[in-house]
Amino acid sequence: MLVLDKVQGENMLNNKKEFTINYGGKEVTLETGRFAKQADGSVFVTCGGTQVLVTVVSAHEVKEGQDFFPLMVDYKEKFPAVGKFLGGFMKREGRPSNEEILLMRMIDRPLRPLFPEGYLAETIVMAQVLSYDGENDPEVLAGLGTTAALAVSDIPFNGPVGFCKVGKIDGKLVLNPTREQMENTDIELVLAASKNAILMVEGEANEVSEEEMMEALKFGHESVKEFCDLLDTMAKEAGKPKRDWDQPVANEKLNEKMNDYKQDVLEALKINEKLQRSAAIKKLTKKVAGDIEANREAFGVSESDSAGATAYQGVDALVYSIMRNDILDNGNRIAGRALTEVREIETEVSVLSKPHGSSLFTRGETQVLATATVGGKEGEQMKDSIYGVSYDNFYLHYTFAPYSVGEARGYRGVGRREVGHGNLAERAIKKMMPDASEFPYTVRVNCEVTESNGSSSMGSVCSGSMALMDAGVPLKKPVAGVAMGLIKEGDKFQVLTDILGDEDHLGDMDFKVAGTTDGITAIQMDIKIEGITNEIFSKAMAQAKEGRLHILGEMAKTISAARPEFKEGVPQIKSTNIPKDKIGALIGPGGKNIKAIQEEYNVSIEITEEGMVKTLGTDPLVLDEVNNLIDMQINGPKIDAVYNAKVVTIKEYGAFVDIATGISGLVHVSEFADERVQDVNEYVSEGDMIDVKVLEIDRFGKIKLSAKAVKPLTKK
Repeated sequence: MLVLDKVQGENMLNNKKEFTINYGGKEVTLETGRFAKQADGSVFVTCGGTQVLVTVVSAHEVKEGQDFFPLMVDYKEKFPAVGKFLGGFMKREGRPSNEEILLMRMIDRPLRPLFPEGYLAETIVMAQVLSYDGENDPEVLAGLGTTAALAVSDIPFNGPVGFCKVGKIDGKLVLNPTREQMENTDIELVLAASKNAILMVEGEANEVSEEEMMEALKFGHESVKEFCDLLDTMAKEAGKPKRDWDQPVANEKLNEKMNDYKQDVLEALKINEKLQRSAAIKKLTKKVAGDIEANREAFGVSESDSAGATAYQGVDALVYSIMRNDILDNGNRIAGRALTEVREIETEVSVLSKPHGSSLFTRGETQVLATATVGGKEGEQMKDSIYGVSYDNFYLHYTFAPYSVGEARGYRGVGRREVGHGNLAERAIKKMMPDASEFPYTVRVNCEVTESNGSSSMGSVCSGSMALMDAGVPLKKPVAGVAMGLIKEGDKFQVLTDILGDEDHLGDMDFKVAGTTDGITAIQMDIKIEGITNEIFSKAMAQAKEGRLHILGEMAKTISAARPEFKEGVPQIKSTNIPKDKIGALIGPGGKNIKAIQEEYNVSIEITEEGMVKTLGTDPLVLDEVNNLIDMQINGPKIDAVYNAKVVTIKEYGAFVDIATGISGLVHVSEFADERVQDVNEYVSEGDMIDVKVLEIDRFGKIKLSAKAVKPLTKK
C-alpha cells in the first residue's frame, strides 16, 4: 500500500489555499493549489453555487522570428454545469458560441496591455464554467479568476486587476447583480480596472446621460480596488516568484539613424487618403531596408537580422513618435484634421432594390452598406446555453471582407473581431427597437463593411439605424456612434474624435460611444496603456456626445424617422384573437386545416397558447381574407352571407363546394340556375370557383347553398 507523506499536516496532493472577499454583498472564494497544479497558475472561483476553473500557461521560449505577443483567452460554458445536455446533434461542447467569444474578448482586452513590453511568449488562458446556480454570474467570476491565476503564477504581469459588473436598478447602482436583476436595469456595465485606473469598459444603457455613465464607472472602479487588495495578498501568500525572461535591448544606433527619415514621415502624414499614405510609408520602409543592407553596422543590425523587418520596426516607431508628438504639442492630426472634427459624411437610403430596407453610410474612408430584413417568428434566432434556451427577434450581423481595406485574400468566415463589432452595434440599436407587443416582427440587420479606415462598428450603428427606418421599422429614435481616441504621455493627453485606423494603431485608446440625441445606449473601451483616469473619461464622453449629435444631424438630412408604411413586398403581420378552446379546431387533425390555409394563400400562420393568431404575408388584401377565413373557421358561416367557393365534388343532385378550408356545403341542382338543370357537368367542373349564398345551416351543421341567389349559372 502506498502511503502519502504529510507536509505541515496537509496531503502533498492537495496544497489548497482559500481567499474570501465580500464582493457586492456576496461571498466570493478564490482557491488555488487543488486543481490543475501543472498549469503556471490556476484558480477555482466560487460564488454561491456558481464555480469557474481558470488556468494560465505561458511558454518558456519564444518562437523564432516571432515579433508579437500571442495571447489567447478561451472561455467555455460546460452544459453539465447545469445538469443538461447540449441541444442539437452534437452532445459535446465544440465551437464557441457568440456569447462565449464576446466574453473571451472582454477578458483579453484589459490583460493584453499589462504584460511587460517585449514579452512575447505564447500565453493561454482557459476559463471553464463547471457549475452554475442560475443566479450568480459566471462571466464576472471568469474575469476575477483570470487575474487571480496570473497573480499566483510565475508569468510576468503588471497587475493586480479586477473585474465587476454594474447595474442601475430602480435608480440605485448595484454591484454584480444577478441575471434576474439585470432584466430591469437602466445600465449594464462590465469594467476591468487596476487600483489606479480603468482598463476596459463594455456595456449598454437605456439612453443614460454622460454624467450617469461616469457615476456608474466610478462606482465600479471603487469596488474593484478592494478585489485588487485581495490579489496582492494572494500573490504574497500563494504566488510563485516571477520567472526570468530575456527583455529586448533597444537598438540605440537604429533609433539614432531613423532621425534621418523624419521629413519623409512628416510628408507621408500630410496625405489624406489612407492607401496613398500607406504606400508612402511602405516606400520609405523599402528605402530604409536598402540603406540597412548597404551599411548594417551604422544601423546596429547584425548579418543574421532581417533588414526588412528591422526597417519596418524602425519606420513604425518613427511614425508613432512623430504622429503622437504632433498631436500632443500642436494639436495636429493626420492630414491636418482638428482634434474634435468628424470626417465628411454622406448618407443614402433605398440603395438596393429588393431588400426591405437599405442604406449606405460613408464617413471619410469608412463605408458601411446595411440591409434590414423583416419577417415573422420563423426568423427568430435560437440560443441554447447554460442559462436556458432563448429566442432573439432582433439581431445584427457584421461582415468585414478583405477588399474593404484593399487586401487581396479570400474571406474565411466570421472571426472574433466581427462577432464583437456586430454585437456592439446590435446592443446600441436594440435599445431603440419597438416593443414586441407593438411590433410583432423578427428583424435582421446585415452590415457589410465596404470600405474601412477606422470605426466600422460605429459606422454600422449609423447605417443599420438608417436601414431600419428605410424598411419602415418604427425605431423609437435614430442611433449613431462615434469612436474616440487618445494620445497620452505622462500627464499630458489629447482626446481625438472619430479616429482613423492609423490613429487607432498608433494611439492609446479606442473608445466607442453610441446613442441617441438623449443619451447613451452602448459603450466600449479598449486601451493600450495601463489605465484611463476619470478626467480622460469625462473629456472623452463629452467630446463623443458632441460628435454623436453632429452625426445624427447629418443622418437626419436623409432620413430621421421610420417610413409610415412598409415597402411593397415586405411581409406584414395581421393578428386576430380566438378562444383558447377553438385553437384545436383551427389547427385541425394533424395540422390539416392550418397547413391548407398556408399553402392556398401563401402565408405563414403562428398561433400562441393564448389564442393570438398572427398571419404573415406580403399582400394586405390576402391577409384580410385569411383573417376572415379564420373567423369563419371558428364561428362558422353566416346566413345570407356570400362566399367565393371551390367546387370539389360533383353529384347528379348537385355540387359540393368548399367555402373555406374545412367548411363545405351543398349547392343543390335546383339552386344552379333559373331553368331546369338536367346535367350538373354542363354548368360546373371540379376546381371551378363560383359565388354562393348561405341559405340554411341545419341543426346537424349541414350547409345549404345557392348559386342562383347570387348569379344564376349558365351552361359552358
